[in-house]
Amino acid sequence: MSKIEQVISEIEEYIDSCKFVKLSQTKIIVNKDEIDELLRELRLKTPDEIKKYQKIIANKEAILNDAKDRADSMISEATAHITELVSEHEIMQQAYKEANQVIEQAQLQAQQILDSATTDANNLRNGAMQYTDSILANVQDVLTNGMDNFQNIQSNMMTALNSSLEVVVANRKELSGAPEPMMEDLDEEPPIMLD
Repeated sequence: MSKIEQVISEIEEYIDSCKFVKLSQTKIIVNKDEIDELLRELRLKTPDEIKKYQKIIANKEAILNDAKDRADSMISEATAHITELVSEHEIMQQAYKEANQVIEQAQLQAQQILDSATTDANNLRNGAMQYTDSILANVQDVLTNGMDNFQNIQSNMMTALNSSLEVVVANRKELSGAPEPMMEDLDEEPPIMLD
């Protein structure tokens, strides 16, 4: 499990451990300091994970250079073999034939090594990018859900406060002996509802 996945798991566990708002089965009370600390930790660990995948991508060059060195070595061996065969006059024709076969085989193997190394490096790069994007998508979902929950809690609190304000205004009017006013009959501005 990566460091980012570990922090996401901690955020999910923290959210699961939060208490529900009274009379609600979907809204929770979140400690701002704790969720801020978990998000700060997530921000710190994300660049490390991305650097790890950049190193994997950088290894592509090392793989290709190694394949090229092996191909050059095989061609050098083939050239040395040609020189040995040609040095003897009686078997010159056979030497050319064998030398050409060795060179063709070496070039074919070198091309296969280069093709395989390129494919492996591209697969590693694509896998690293998909994995990083998947983790960032999970982080985005967690943050979006957290923000939605916070807005719902704030909206519910403002509704409850406005309702309490209406009761207090009505009770004060009742105490003063005036008939209980309707909200539209009040001289005062009605309470402002905040989103």
